[in-house]
Amino acid sequence: MIVRMERLTAVEGLEDTAPTWRRSVAQAARGLRTLTARQWAVAVVVSIGFGVILGLATVLIPNSFFTRDIPPVWWNYPVWILTSVFSGILFATYVRDGADPRAAVGTATGADDDKGADDGKGADDSKGADDDRQARRTSRAGMAGAFIAWFAVGCPVCNKFALLALGYSGAITWFAPLQPVLAVLALVLVGIALVVRLRGRVVCALPSVSVEEVAR
Repeated sequence: MIVRMERLTAVEGLEDTAPTWRRSVAQAARGLRTLTARQWAVAVVVSIGFGVILGLATVLIPNSFFTRDIPPVWWNYPVWILTSVFSGILFATYVRDGADPRAAVGTATGADDDKGADDGKGADDSKGADDDRQARRTSRAGMAGAFIAWFAVGCPVCNKFALLALGYSGAITWFAPLQPVLAVLALVLVGIALVVRLRGRVVCALPSVSVEEVAR
């Protein structure tokens, strides 16, 4: 009986830890539904704008301003589109979407519970600092992912950094095979940042920060 109970406990522990990422994705999906019309408008504009800039610079969108010696491969296009969409939605989560729900709760209960509000001020300040740190981490991860995506989908011999470091033949031999890995890394960075931001909309209130704060 004891052995059976230990096995049941072990199985329950695995069940608690195994679906953690699934819960995070499910919570992020719920958070996606909480975006306001204003935030969706920003997401669309940023996605299109970023996609056009990245597409022109890497000549995924044919143009007369940039040239590409090696034609794109099939996976360049889904990586380009997904990175643009993820980046647009991620940016939109930093747009103010109305009153802070914590402030509304404080206004509704402040008249009857001033002492409790004073006691909780330190905890609120600590929570706000944690939120600010998380906002900076996710914004940096998103920007890093977007930057890496440029290396991933661009022409390997047209990239000045790769060309100077490896030369023309080295860029083809060493950098080009590395580009799919960079593509996966870019999507992972932007995807994780997006999941964290969207999950936070249903787990706890996210801070509304300005563009200047995100860029720091």
